[in-house]
Amino acid sequence: MLPPQEDRTESGVRMVVTLEDAPWLGWVLVRALLRFALMVANNVCALPSYVFYVIVLQPLRVLDRQLFWYIEGLMYKWLIGIVASWGWYAGYTVMEWGEDVKAISRDEAVMLVNHQATGDVCTLMMCLQDKGLVIVQMMWLMDHIFKYTNFGIVSLIHGDFFIRQGKSHRDQQLLLLKKHLENNYRSRDRKWIVLFPEGGFLRKRRETSQAFAKKNNLPFLTHVTLPRIGATKIILGTLVARQENGAPAEGGAKELDSKSKGLQWVIDTTIAYPKAEPLDIQTWILGYRKPTVTHVHYRIFPIKDVPLETDDDLADWLYQRFIEKEDLLSHFYKTGAFPPLEGHREAVSREMTLSNVTLFFLHSFTFLSGYMWYNIMQYFYRCLF
Repeated sequence: MLPPQEDRTESGVRMVVTLEDAPWLGWVLVRALLRFALMVANNVCALPSYVFYVIVLQPLRVLDRQLFWYIEGLMYKWLIGIVASWGWYAGYTVMEWGEDVKAISRDEAVMLVNHQATGDVCTLMMCLQDKGLVIVQMMWLMDHIFKYTNFGIVSLIHGDFFIRQGKSHRDQQLLLLKKHLENNYRSRDRKWIVLFPEGGFLRKRRETSQAFAKKNNLPFLTHVTLPRIGATKIILGTLVARQENGAPAEGGAKELDSKSKGLQWVIDTTIAYPKAEPLDIQTWILGYRKPTVTHVHYRIFPIKDVPLETDDDLADWLYQRFIEKEDLLSHFYKTGAFPPLEGHREAVSREMTLSNVTLFFLHSFTFLSGYMWYNIMQYFYRCLF
């Protein structure tokens, strides 16, 4: 029997264990160990299999580059689906609000997302699963430290960009980002980019942001921080199709052909956790926190409404988006719901669900692939030695 709710902390685990709590705590620990074992097994099978498939498909990359990156993107989506399933089975679900981003899933767009914890990425992995080919054709911008995680090799192959934080690296990183977009974005048929403009977690940047706001007579923000402009400026400047006499201007990302209209939308994405208690990746994997519904709010802006003439205009526009995020989150933490916004459709909540049939297929395919590649490697090893 579970102990009374009031006997647990908000994170779902008591600091002082009584005899009454022991069975419940024991079950939490056993479940966490089982989930961790499943995660390890997933990684051992899935990640090497992905790499081997990509190696085997290299001739296709020469013959039909677009088909190669489509197949690679499908495998990438399946891997992300497996990560999403870890939270799904633990009861960590998503409620979506605001405008329907699935309607623009075929267009090029950049998502501007507030950043609170590592669980933000997992949340996006879950709520974008049913958005057509978005994940297949998506590029992530993430901190360079993720390059050295178990998923780093997959992100490197897929063409995600790892950005190094800090003033000493900023100018160089922005140049590298521009070059990366020019070389990898349209050549790999990418459509969406996920960006966290705050440049770090809320808890780490809040005081610095508030000091900057006070110094520059900007609003005092609590639930978000003032965004950094650099990466957003590079993305928009590189991918937006400039118009001159009705035709795209010279420059911009490589391979802007007649089929591409350039970047068309900015999706202002706001993630909110109940009681402002964000999930981290450890919780997502181990599942020791009680079931939680994370709320994600979308607002869609046509690129023509984004001022690109000067850096100051873009900065003011981006600051305004995060001021609105602050108001959205303040309202959510008070009422448990997002309000409708002027100029956008009325906010209608919809629950995000994952298909258990699809997840069963993904896990089965993962383990069968791991078994197949293990036997192939064993065969070659015996032949060579």
